[in-house]
Amino acid sequence: MIRRSRQPDDTCFPLEPADTVTDRLNQALSTPGAVGWSIKLCPDTNYNITAPIKFAYPNQEITTLGFPGLDLSRRATLTVSGSTAPGGEGHTTAVDGTCEHCTSVMLRYVSIVGNRAGAGPIDGGANIEFGAANQNQIIEYVHSRDPRSWSCLHVAEGPFTCANVLIQNNDIGPCGTDTFQEWADGISLSCKFSTVQHNVITGATDGGIVIFGSPGSWIHNNTIINQGAMQLGGINVVDWTPWSGDFTGTVVENNRIMGGFATTLTDSVANKGKNMFNAFIKIGIAMGSRTWFGDQFGYNVTRGAVVRNNVFQGAFGYAMAAGDLRNWTVSGNVVKDDVTFLGGLGPNCTEGEIYPEPQAFVFNSTACTDCIMEQEFADKTTDSLTCLLPDEDSYWPWLPAVDPTTGTLPDPPKPSPTPTPTPTPTPTPTPTPTPTPTPTPTLRPTPIPTPSSSSSPNHELGSSPGSSSSISRANVPLVLGLLFGLLSIAAVVLTGRWCLTLISNIGSSRIKAPSRSRMWISITEARRGIRYQPLPSGDLYGPRRSSDASEVDLNMKKPLANLELPDF
Repeated sequence: MIRRSRQPDDTCFPLEPADTVTDRLNQALSTPGAVGWSIKLCPDTNYNITAPIKFAYPNQEITTLGFPGLDLSRRATLTVSGSTAPGGEGHTTAVDGTCEHCTSVMLRYVSIVGNRAGAGPIDGGANIEFGAANQNQIIEYVHSRDPRSWSCLHVAEGPFTCANVLIQNNDIGPCGTDTFQEWADGISLSCKFSTVQHNVITGATDGGIVIFGSPGSWIHNNTIINQGAMQLGGINVVDWTPWSGDFTGTVVENNRIMGGFATTLTDSVANKGKNMFNAFIKIGIAMGSRTWFGDQFGYNVTRGAVVRNNVFQGAFGYAMAAGDLRNWTVSGNVVKDDVTFLGGLGPNCTEGEIYPEPQAFVFNSTACTDCIMEQEFADKTTDSLTCLLPDEDSYWPWLPAVDPTTGTLPDPPKPSPTPTPTPTPTPTPTPTPTPTPTPTPTLRPTPIPTPSSSSSPNHELGSSPGSSSSISRANVPLVLGLLFGLLSIAAVVLTGRWCLTLISNIGSSRIKAPSRSRMWISITEARRGIRYQPLPSGDLYGPRRSSDASEVDLNMKKPLANLELPDF
């Protein structure tokens, strides 16, 4: 469906009067007949909103005027600015796409600021709330950060009919703090058959991407970066609720998860050091409810997912941990050389429990049925592993390519401009002296030497004027006349022979037009690999290119590769 702009295509939704902008935005979306309306916010503009902006009809869109085509730094911003109550409730959501008729709504090219601003979390929805009973929604090129509540972006299952949401090319975070129970997710997905791809989640403190079942979903090619705080999980595939542990058909693959890095280099030989924030990811990818919740869900098991070909860098407690699974496949996941595993028992660890030492892959084989683990795991108890904390023996990998104060990757290097070569100074040409003209000799008869001549054989004809072998001037006309007579006789003979051949050919009807199947190829075209087909009879427009010809017809069927080409 073609979305129609709520305002003229070349104008954006006005901010002023700012105190009514929230009401005016919601009124525009809820106007009867506003199916397919597109609200275009003004670039480089911050809209302080005091209540959620709510989609109301199918195919509506909120975006920034001029996109795509502008730099992402110019996205319009929606800042959560409503009141909060002393009891921990208040305005938490910027954009709400959960209405009864919100199928195919789109949120694109905007920035969302939750505006927690260092305060504790309050009850309420995420910065962005999508899903519920809807399908085919899209969230792309959105920056969501600093939520007041528990997540930067949440797609809800509704009555388990939410399906086919696309979340792509977003930059998410920071989200929450690492103070106990003040964490927040980056992306929280509970909608089946959905796709989460090409997102960068930086500075989440609960899970970077948390998958709440979402059967049939594909989570791939995302980057999760730890930033300046402890983070519980990179990707969490652990929740029993709301899908009763059903992850059937969900695939988690080709994601890059980066734990913390050293902010100070203390060992240049081992290339490691300390991190001023104690920043690391406790579990890179957690699988199964017991790894996260211990015995909270008893012996109910999560089932049906595939986790493969993910990459780990930086500091972790465990790259991967698994337990209480059924019909689960793990394969091809890679721990890079710049990884360390760290941590000791924290105050929330259960006294008397045995916890595995920090390491790459831990797996409780006694709590996994019909599992395919196609890589090496340490067989350990894997209950409640998020209680780890760094200790004094913990060291982080040193990686100068990563900003050590934030844990973020630098911008990709821009290609260096090709230097303009310094022009070689043109030397001042030395004037070429004008040669003295050789005087034109006076014409004289060319002497013809005789065998008895004693002149040197290197002398040019006529170089010995006055020689006794010279003939008299009276004989010159006679010699020239003889030469002219011989040439005339030869011309008559050749012309007569050609005429006889022509008469003979006419009599036998052997005259043919030149064959048009003959064609030519230039040396330049042969070097470029251009191949031609012969011309059909009667084609007057030159050789045609052939897409699959293996030969060039030079009336000798010689392959192009075997043509002998001169060097230039």
